[in-house]
Amino acid sequence: MTVKTPDKVVKHAAKFVIKPAPKKAPVSKTAQAMAKLSSSIAKLTERKHKINAEISALRDQRTALKAAPVAVAVPAAVASKAKVAAKAAPKNAGPVKTVKRAAKK
Repeated sequence: MTVKTPDKVVKHAAKFVIKPAPKKAPVSKTAQAMAKLSSSIAKLTERKHKINAEISALRDQRTALKAAPVAVAVPAAVASKAKVAAKAAPKNAGPVKTVKRAAKK
């Protein structure tokens, strides 16, 4: 004995049939591994560039900080040498001794 289903039920059931997923192009395992490695290398390279940029910024900052105290210290050193030279001028001790004193400080 066969059971007949009405046409409406068959048409309605056809709407809910699960369609198979579209097939992806076959990719070899080596190609997948190479793609994975390439993406990893790209991430690491990006991180390396970021770290190198940070290092160069810190170097620039360091040189700027080193240059600022030297610029301030040079006029102070010149002024102190001038004071020592002014004190030593009336005496006949000579400028050689005053330069040595300034160098030792």
